[in-house]
Amino acid sequence: MEPKANPTHHAVEIATMETESHPVAAPPPRSTLHKLKARLKETFFPDDPLRQFKNQPWKTKLQLGANYVFPILEWGPKYNLKLLKSDIVSGLTIASLAIPQGISYAKLANLPPIIGLYSSFVPPLIYAVLGSSRDLAVGPVSIASLIMGSMLRQQVSPTKDPILFLQLAFSSTFFAGLFQSSLGFLRLGFIIDFLSKATLIGFMAGAAVIVSLQQLKALLGITHFTKQMGIVPVMTSVFHNTNEWSWQTILMGFCFLVFLLFTRHISIRKPKLFWVSAGAPLLSVIISTLLVFAFKAQNHGISIIGKLPEGLNPPSWNMLRLHGTYLGLVMKTGLVTGIISLTEGIAVGRTFAALKNYQVDGNKEMIAIGVMNIVGSSTSCYITTGAFSRSAVNHNAGCKTAVSNIIMSVTVMVTLLLLMPLFKYTPNVVLGSIIVTAVIGLIDVPAAFQIWKIDKFDFVIMLCAFFGVLFISVQEGLAIAVGISIFKVLLQITRPKTVMLGNIPGTDIYRNLDQYKETVNVPGFLILGIEAPINFVNTTYLKERITRWIEDYESLSNNGNGKKKPTLRFVVLDLSAVSAIDTNGVAFFEDLRMAMEKKNLELVLVNPVGEVIEKLQRADDTKELAITDCLFLTVGEAVASLLPTIKNQNSNYV
Repeated sequence: MEPKANPTHHAVEIATMETESHPVAAPPPRSTLHKLKARLKETFFPDDPLRQFKNQPWKTKLQLGANYVFPILEWGPKYNLKLLKSDIVSGLTIASLAIPQGISYAKLANLPPIIGLYSSFVPPLIYAVLGSSRDLAVGPVSIASLIMGSMLRQQVSPTKDPILFLQLAFSSTFFAGLFQSSLGFLRLGFIIDFLSKATLIGFMAGAAVIVSLQQLKALLGITHFTKQMGIVPVMTSVFHNTNEWSWQTILMGFCFLVFLLFTRHISIRKPKLFWVSAGAPLLSVIISTLLVFAFKAQNHGISIIGKLPEGLNPPSWNMLRLHGTYLGLVMKTGLVTGIISLTEGIAVGRTFAALKNYQVDGNKEMIAIGVMNIVGSSTSCYITTGAFSRSAVNHNAGCKTAVSNIIMSVTVMVTLLLLMPLFKYTPNVVLGSIIVTAVIGLIDVPAAFQIWKIDKFDFVIMLCAFFGVLFISVQEGLAIAVGISIFKVLLQITRPKTVMLGNIPGTDIYRNLDQYKETVNVPGFLILGIEAPINFVNTTYLKERITRWIEDYESLSNNGNGKKKPTLRFVVLDLSAVSAIDTNGVAFFEDLRMAMEKKNLELVLVNPVGEVIEKLQRADDTKELAITDCLFLTVGEAVASLLPTIKNQNSNYV
């Protein structure tokens, strides 16, 4: 970029400003141990969870510690009948949604339908004790179910070897819970931040399309359907098996799908009518079951669930395969499903917490979700987390505490004990319609449009996630998007932004020449702002970039009026945006200063932060260098102090 030609009178204005010079001082000396402790605390404990324990007696500390581990102890003593009434209403409401969804999502994961109900019974009880969200409704979710089913099915057939497949599902759930709780205990939750908003929006939309397309098997009545997840094999399977299409199934599926979408539309338009869409899935199950039973529709091409076992969750710890041939598969499946379900659960919890103005502790949520999956893997449950659709219904129904999860769990328990025979004639086509209706809300077109308006690179990442899921696979599409996101971050680190600063006439304020068009260059000064930490990955680039700035400046020998331009004398680096440097960063300033001296230029540093000035001064002391000889607090001070030098050296400067 070419420096701007600047009128002479602006330089005169700058030269005559009265400024007071302020010394740039390093922070007070601290021991290495103290600095390491402060850095670790800032990295792993930014919320300072121990602050409430300070200056408290031991009895109070024990009570606060118990409340921290078990949030129910904090709000439980304040619970009253009024809160219970609200929680009963919301708990029964989400139960009416959780029962059909649990059955549907288990089938999506290629598991027996009863496993979905088991997973809606035990995990909500665990979360009610350990969770910090009042609105989160816990249970199976579509995306995690899809991923688990597709990853395990790559090596084991759920139809040919159902027992082994079930064992692997429980084992994957165990490893998912172990990974999730470990993140919480070790306070490593920042790992899930690698799933950016753009990645999640694209991934969720792609997964929603895949989930919906997978339901064509049930909606069309196809018996021989592809096991692959990509859009191409799915659509190929649909149109290569048109002879298996059942008009009875299509008619029933179409009617109930329209009904469910209509009730969803009503609840979106009028949130007070949330109960319409919440009760619609259960009502659909009841009506369709009665129709099949009354007309013997199972004899006319409509497939049904079949008999489901009665009773509560049987123990499954003896089914966990924690060693052997499939250990790598279950660990990988647990890692992927654990990250996805954890991200969804925390995001949902924080969303509704913001609406009610309370805080959700991310690390406690990780522990709660992880523990409930570990316990769930031993009680015939597969991966669970906070579901957005159920949590939205829970919120709109007026839930007050996590007791709504307990009410839902009790309702599911009654269903498991008394009502299971009633589901025998439930048609699979209705379960497919319920899944399509649930996942269609994951396609967030307005959010995608907003990303396009704000950041085109993020939009590319979103598209990569979306098309990667559609055309490759769910987990590989996610991996591609995460990889591109990390590449973007690395690009920003390795190629930090440097900008040329100019003076706003009549002030001592200096801003980006490209951003503020009224700014002008100061003759004899090349003022640059570096907007990133300086470390081993970007010092070479910064040297080359600053050298090019100098060459571009010096190549402009005339100012456009035939007058000779003042010679470049000072290179000023504004370091206010440089948050840290390493040993390569120190060497960068050393090399830059020596290179400036060879060109008869002087390096000027402006407003380095505490860590930067501390390391630079330490380098001066140990190597007898002079990096910090020319320091100023602001660019205005630097120019005002050094401008007379240039005026004296350039006799043709007015």
